[in-house]
Amino acid sequence: MSSFSNSPIGIIDSGMGGITVWAEITRIMPYEDVIYWADTAHCPYGGRTRDEITALVSVGVENLLERGAKIIVIACNTATTAAIATLRQRWKVPFVGLEPAIKPAALTTQSGVVGVLGTAYTVQSEMFRHTMAKYAAGINVMAVAGNGLVEEVENETENSPRAVALLHQYIDPMLESGIDKLVLACTHFPLLTPSIREVIGERDVEIINPAPAVARHTHELLVEGGMLADRAGDGRYTFLSTGGADDVEHLRMRAEHYKKSINETSRG
Repeated sequence: MSSFSNSPIGIIDSGMGGITVWAEITRIMPYEDVIYWADTAHCPYGGRTRDEITALVSVGVENLLERGAKIIVIACNTATTAAIATLRQRWKVPFVGLEPAIKPAALTTQSGVVGVLGTAYTVQSEMFRHTMAKYAAGINVMAVAGNGLVEEVENETENSPRAVALLHQYIDPMLESGIDKLVLACTHFPLLTPSIREVIGERDVEIINPAPAVARHTHELLVEGGMLADRAGDGRYTFLSTGGADDVEHLRMRAEHYKKSINETSRG
């Protein structure tokens, strides 16, 4: 393999939501160097325009490319929806984006009713409508904008009574309509999983987190391109933030804690 194969994987998110993707990537490819770039100074992206989001994400792409990234994962549904087409036109590096996991939900639903919880930008986008038309014909898809939830995660209050109350507001109507799948269409939202499970209660509803599928797809692209690292041992993890040094350490700690929690869950 060329020395390029040992270049890092780049991950971009508006804040700490992308650590859900980082955790899966580093779990299945522990030998890879990974650089995580978080635009915490401008988080959340959900209420911004397409041009604003594209400009902000482009700064992250340039930053990662300067550090030699061999592939860039846009670990944000909103940023993917707004910017990935432009990014792919502008740069030759492979990009991996996030799309709401409507396809697996539509293929496996027994009730014919699927819930989607995302940002306002994502659930109102043309990409979302196209995905629904392509994969969910004949399925009742209840798409809800989870306003305020990203802020709860960023403030580390995702298990607070206020966060649970917001989740009840968004999810209860879906439960009343008979959903048996709940698609998390924002990478921040898997961090709300304990509170989401509290809201769902004993109902038989599968929570679909897209992060594992994104990690697998990233691995597939690296294999196809001959870009897997050829080193033994663990890779190095670097965290960058537009919010400053305190945010960097905060991201690192939350990422490691989340990764530990999913490892414990998989073993349990």
